[in-house]
Amino acid sequence: MRVPHAKTIFLSDKIHDLPFSKGLLAKSFTAVGLSPAKAFVIAQQIQDELRSRDETMITLGRLREIAVDALERHAGGEYARRYRKMEELARLDKPLIVMIGGTTGVGKSTIATEIAHRLGITRIVSTDSIREVMRGIFSKELMPAVYESAFNAWRGLRVPVPQGANPVIVGFREQTAVVATGVKSLIDRSVLEGESLVLEGIHLVPGYIKPSQFAGAFVVQIVIVVDDEDAHRSHFYIREIQTDGTRPFERYRANFGNIRLLGRYIEDLANEQGTPVLHSHELDRTVADVIEHIVDAVIGEG
Repeated sequence: MRVPHAKTIFLSDKIHDLPFSKGLLAKSFTAVGLSPAKAFVIAQQIQDELRSRDETMITLGRLREIAVDALERHAGGEYARRYRKMEELARLDKPLIVMIGGTTGVGKSTIATEIAHRLGITRIVSTDSIREVMRGIFSKELMPAVYESAFNAWRGLRVPVPQGANPVIVGFREQTAVVATGVKSLIDRSVLEGESLVLEGIHLVPGYIKPSQFAGAFVVQIVIVVDDEDAHRSHFYIREIQTDGTRPFERYRANFGNIRLLGRYIEDLANEQGTPVLHSHELDRTVADVIEHIVDAVIGEG
């Protein structure tokens, strides 16, 4: 029940007093997996309880305590635990860099967008964008590897493929090595500016860039896989519909064997390097798993 003629609630810190926003609070609840509707209801309940107690000036610390208690009562202990850890993540003293890799069509860009939104990160970059920038700088004669899709990078090879080696893998490795240079520069820039970043792309292959080399940031690398071939193939059909045909299904269907081959190669390297491999099934569950891993990797389990 809403309080009539309610006063504005303010959040106080050491410098400023800011109006309380149940919308922003609800958004922070969705980050831990609550549905938007449920998150808004709990945020509304918190606002009403504060007003009923005439508690119109509270600290951020006090609001966090109230939020955790409300989640415990109305959603369950698991959501309260996640919220505590997410709040710790928001108070990091170094930027957070999230690298989401995996072969074409496993949902990396969609997952990356959701992750960035829930973590409040405004910078999202794909490795395909980095490759496009490189194409604008280097001619095809100078750097042919970046002028083909990852699953067809073998077409740009300028050296013989070693006997027994798979040209698809050799071409992909050459392209990845080139793009990784741009990725490293981008991460260095984010660290220098103290800005968090979500990177996604097939070129984020474990072993090419070591997260430990960026001492000025928390760097978390994850590989996404889709085990079921039919489910993976269906992603391309959905992509064609969502992009009005600008990313045609037929092109990916014709190269599906190479795409799956690269997926297995990336997954094998992830296992060798100790990089977490997360299986993509249902989007919300996958996003929740990725966030859970990020939080545990940076804050710790428990």
